Amino acid sequence: GMIGMHGTKTTSLAISECDLLIAVGARFSDRVTCNIQTFAPNAKVLHIDTDRAEIDKNVKTDHSIIGDAKLVLERLAKTVKQQHHDEWMNKIYEWEGEYPIHKPYDGVFTPQCIMETVNAAIGRDSIATTDVGQHQMWAAQYYRYTKPRTLLTSGGLGTMGFGLGAAMGAKMGRPDKVVINIAGDGCFRMNMNELATLSRHNIPVIEVVVNNHVLGMVRQWQTLFYGKRYSNTVLQDQADFVKVAEALGVKGIRVTKKEEMGPAIRAAIESGKPALIDVWIDCDEKVFPMVPAGAPIEDVFDAEDLAKKEQEKD
Repeated sequence: GMIGMHGTKTTSLAISECDLLIAVGARFSDRVTCNIQTFAPNAKVLHIDTDRAEIDKNVKTDHSIIGDAKLVLERLAKTVKQQHHDEWMNKIYEWEGEYPIHKPYDGVFTPQCIMETVNAAIGRDSIATTDVGQHQMWAAQYYRYTKPRTLLTSGGLGTMGFGLGAAMGAKMGRPDKVVINIAGDGCFRMNMNELATLSRHNIPVIEVVVNNHVLGMVRQWQTLFYGKRYSNTVLQDQADFVKVAEALGVKGIRVTKKEEMGPAIRAAIESGKPALIDVWIDCDEKVFPMVPAGAPIEDVFDAEDLAKKEQEKD
């Protein structure tokens, strides 16, 4: 998905400088590799995939294994000796220190603040689902999950509206767990009527709409690469999501500042009923770091780099 474009600078540098890249079930799409010509220039590539058509389709491999990833990895684990690459790992830790993804946010209500507050309120043993867009990337960057199958996201499929149905399924399958869907306002419009399904069957899913009143991911591109020509991405209309939720039988809570976020989530959890939390953030919040389309993956820039560029223009 957009993870390659919005992955950490550390990851991008690691790919650019590693000497062996083992890809398990990866498509190597342009979202992941960015500029294919400059992708992992120093690495031998070992590609493991169940689909022969994916091998050498985008990235030329040095070796490939066709098969079920689980079986292949089990066999590989038996044949490869345990290795220690302290020097390489230290380099990675150095980069992590130099390019942190978590930034301090004094008093500002940032997407990182939303995700970290959600984290603190729902605990590690919960299930989070996401829709598609900026909020999905923020969830991938800042939501801390430790167990498999506890962050459900549509990955490269880019399915706006995926999260609410996924959350319902997760809650039906694991009724003992807190289940929360991180959505955007654009995605919420795709299937907001499903709130009626939640209330009809009393499925206590918590829908968090990160509401910036725009189609955030597309607008971010329009801001950075298309001279701020905002075509069809501004949703400044009169739709009131809290009223929509209430009308469909779901508790609605609006959050406009940092202090309200924690209590809103805790109230939703304690109610044991389906709830919608409509979280308003600024329409110019962006997902960083970012690699522009067509650029090499190590050309990662973030907000500070962007500010510098703007100053140079002026």
